[in-house]
Amino acid sequence: MAEERLPAEKAHCPVETTLAVIGGRWKVLILRELLGGVQRFGQLHRALNGVTQKMLTQQLRELEADGIIHREVYHQVPPKVEYSLTPLGESLRPILAVMHHWGVKHRQQQSQSCDRETSLFPGENCDRGGGGTKG
Repeated sequence: MAEERLPAEKAHCPVETTLAVIGGRWKVLILRELLGGVQRFGQLHRALNGVTQKMLTQQLRELEADGIIHREVYHQVPPKVEYSLTPLGESLRPILAVMHHWGVKHRQQQSQSCDRETSLFPGENCDRGGGGTKG
């Protein structure tokens, strides 16, 4: 919940400050989508597999309150709302680029490690990204 988050200005270190603003399961993924340009709520919802509308709304509100995204409301029928990155949000682009690069390298290392492992259980795969993985 937003009221339980540590306010960014009270964080103890720069990393803590950053995590207070963009931490959690969905915020970085929302930012990833907005790096490509303006998005409507429905586009974001479809792009983020598994996020509920309530959670997406909450995360968008928090990012807006922290000055990371801009919410533009068009007064028309039906209502139209678009989300985009603010200059502060754009400043996160290099951070996401480094995260992307790390993820690619990590995935390659996991794949190589998986190729060398012997499964303990029949039918077990070595997909480290989700369900059905070994411990």
